[in-house]
Amino acid sequence: MTRRIALLAALAVLLAACSGGGDGADTTVATTPARPASYAGTEPAHEFPAGLDWLNTAGPLTLADLRGKVVLLDFWTYGCINCIHIIGDLQRLEQEYADELAVIGVHSAKFDNEGETDNIREIVQRYGLEHPVVNDRDFEVWTTWGARAWPTVVAIDPAGNIVGGYSGEGVYAVFQPVVDSLVAEFDARGEIDRTPIAIDLERDTAPSSVLSYPGKVEADAEGGRLFVADTNHHRILVADLATGEILDVAGGDDPGYEDGSFEAARFDQPQGMALSGDGSTLYVADTGNHAVRAVHLDRRVVETVLGTGYQAASYPPNPGTAPSVEIASPWDVLLDGGMLYIAMAGSHQIWQLDLASGLAGPTAGSGREGVGNGPSAGASLAQPSGLALDGPMLYFADSESSSIRVADVAADETLLVAGASSDLFTFGDADGVGAEARFQHPLGVAFGGGMVWVADTYNDKIKRIDPVTRQAVTLSGYGRGWADGDLPRFYEPGGIDYAGGLLYVADTNNHAIRVVDPDTGAARTLVLYGIERFAGRGDGYRGVEVALDPVTVAPGDGTLVVDVTLPDGYKVNDLAPYSMEWIVDGGIATPGPGAEREIVAPEFPLTAPVEFTAGSGAVTADLTVYYCTADAESLCLIERVRVTVPIEVAAGGAQEVRFTYSIEPPEVGF
Repeated sequence: MTRRIALLAALAVLLAACSGGGDGADTTVATTPARPASYAGTEPAHEFPAGLDWLNTAGPLTLADLRGKVVLLDFWTYGCINCIHIIGDLQRLEQEYADELAVIGVHSAKFDNEGETDNIREIVQRYGLEHPVVNDRDFEVWTTWGARAWPTVVAIDPAGNIVGGYSGEGVYAVFQPVVDSLVAEFDARGEIDRTPIAIDLERDTAPSSVLSYPGKVEADAEGGRLFVADTNHHRILVADLATGEILDVAGGDDPGYEDGSFEAARFDQPQGMALSGDGSTLYVADTGNHAVRAVHLDRRVVETVLGTGYQAASYPPNPGTAPSVEIASPWDVLLDGGMLYIAMAGSHQIWQLDLASGLAGPTAGSGREGVGNGPSAGASLAQPSGLALDGPMLYFADSESSSIRVADVAADETLLVAGASSDLFTFGDADGVGAEARFQHPLGVAFGGGMVWVADTYNDKIKRIDPVTRQAVTLSGYGRGWADGDLPRFYEPGGIDYAGGLLYVADTNNHAIRVVDPDTGAARTLVLYGIERFAGRGDGYRGVEVALDPVTVAPGDGTLVVDVTLPDGYKVNDLAPYSMEWIVDGGIATPGPGAEREIVAPEFPLTAPVEFTAGSGAVTADLTVYYCTADAESLCLIERVRVTVPIEVAAGGAQEVRFTYSIEPPEVGF
């Protein structure tokens, strides 16, 4: 069913709607309406109700606060792939009309989990939203404005009147001429207010951590490696499966789309991964770039094997020969011999890529969003986001239908394994057989030990399904949060893998990797460390830089003293080593043995011998401190700081140089 929404005022053109995040709509291509003489509206916009939670602002906003701006209200819900797709369009408009446009995100949740302000705060940070967002938990704003689908965008002119609305993707093409015309018209009247809206970004309160919203994991028991999609750091980590030491990094801290060496390559919110049989190539679903990348581990080179870096213009995407095939939001990949399967969340399909011939196209899913099973080509899927294989049985986490389904590759049909089967709005948290079981937006699935394992994302649980009986039971997860041990807690786990008799979980909102015993459900955290060896490669230092006051020291033997103070309630993490390195400018100092070292559970202050030589220069201490809270001891926060002291070496000076730094307490913890 294609949903349409009439324009509300001067923009009186009916526009074709794109697929909503949970309404089962077909996707059609919108066309830009003819440009009228004026887009200005006449019907006053509706005021925001009092008492709603606001994010990215210091407090609630009113229409009076927005007077003089063109305003776009973005009605969205954060599990909706189409809502994710228009973020780039909105950001482009925000950049082009930085002083004249205000985007307000109206988050009207589909799932119960999505209605909680703390969870919306996490997603605001995850997707880098820099505009105000209001939690429309009870659909007050949605109902007032008559929204009918996710996403819906409504325009308000600078006088506070309704201009029009549109449901679907392709937002930039629809609204750019509207915004441009309104800015010109109201600017000519002197009624544009270019004063910035007070923004208080949620991300500014978040602590630094080794991982940032890791989406997926791939465990290599034979090679002793763990591959982590460090999604919001836009990179792939290679770690020791047993110790957690980071062995290599592909990509950088900033999003981009570049092939090349590990240092030069760039990803954009990578998700699922699959390792080749010989262990030399890791295939990556580069979700934000709408591409599949090959990470050649031996050669340390990244190349694109499918996709162009842009979301497919046609819907559903057209099959073709790789790499120049446009695709949409691949969320997971799975390798079976020479066939790479792709969970194409953006087009509600599962694709296959023949690595030998390069032929790529859908193997299941018509592109219509829904819960219809049967012959694979005609089946309707709902944002498949995780893949697992057992022989010909290709299991997938069908996130928007809150179910686990399977594509029988041999029989060429799709079937329900467990979870909702009637519509896209049936979800919950219940053990049971087949259609009696309930999940809430699961993103991860794995197969191992004869069982199907599920990261039941919005329920913060790990579940097990017997593929023969279709019995689904909860294995692990006792409430949202973080805790290891026999009663572990998770926070929106998005990825899961089975290897060597253990489950490895990307505990996304906890910024952590968890290891779960599939027999007991007990969990521990695998602490990743050593990232400082790869930080800032080729593009500058990435960390805090502090310059202390100059000092004068005497020539000869002396001491370097490092004194780091942690905030109250925090301690040095005793599972990851603190490290320090030294940089000397001007040849004035020679650090002695033991100056550069890694220490587990250091006690500050630390000292190191040094020999000073007459002259002027500076000494810099590069410090990496892993620390944690008392109630989440295995979770790593990380502080990288470069402390520089200008030094004059002359007779009569001191014999000690102190490098002091106080870590600020995070305003938001785990």
